[in-house]
Amino acid sequence: MKSLSEISTRAPKDLDKAETKEKLIGIREQLQELQHLFFAEGKRSLLVVIQGMDASGKDGLIRSVFSCMNPMGVSVRPFKAPTEEELSHDFLWRIHRHAPAKGMIQVFNRSHYEDILITRVHKLVDDDTARKRMKAINDFEQLLAEHNNTTILKFYLHISPGEQKERLEERLDDKTKQWKYNEADFKEAKRWDDYMAAYEDCLQHCNKIPWTIVPSDQNWYKEYLVATSVLETLKNFDMKFPPLKK
Repeated sequence: MKSLSEISTRAPKDLDKAETKEKLIGIREQLQELQHLFFAEGKRSLLVVIQGMDASGKDGLIRSVFSCMNPMGVSVRPFKAPTEEELSHDFLWRIHRHAPAKGMIQVFNRSHYEDILITRVHKLVDDDTARKRMKAINDFEQLLAEHNNTTILKFYLHISPGEQKERLEERLDDKTKQWKYNEADFKEAKRWDDYMAAYEDCLQHCNKIPWTIVPSDQNWYKEYLVATSVLETLKNFDMKFPPLKK
């Protein structure tokens, strides 16, 4: 696998922004129809994992791609620092509780991967523990896929350190974004190289279900790529509405 520093964080130069945003409108319309069918058929579930550095645009992406869907069939779960109760269980306990039921699309805003990312950067777990957790994560995802017919899409939102700095500073100046401001985010940004090393290890060793690395410096391109991936996944299910019950 390439180093993340060798992978572009931007859209191809020849891609037209206005045209791409117009395509995204049509994709959202299709997603709305397909999610309705997905919920009605109720044969499978979809788990969408969103990972990325602070200010990579996780919240905005979720709002853009999934707000067109019926909220009865879509659930978004953010994962922050574990509570005392969660810490008293194995690290996947709090995750498994929110795995999607059949007919549901579950979006994880951060996820079980935090337990091999921030925990490693802050030396809360050693490398041996992290490797064991990676194996457990691979087994967990395989369990969902094989025993609950769950399709898992995993997206790493790939931004540049310069773009992250600009977005974090916006939270100081833009009144509509000041509520997001957290001084700790600037401290975490100084650990950029450590996070990149942890992410590269994660992407390499937790890839039985593959990751999609999404260039995320431009929100319109990021949203288009993720929406397209979700659309293609739903289309490939070849779903049908259940017949009339007699």
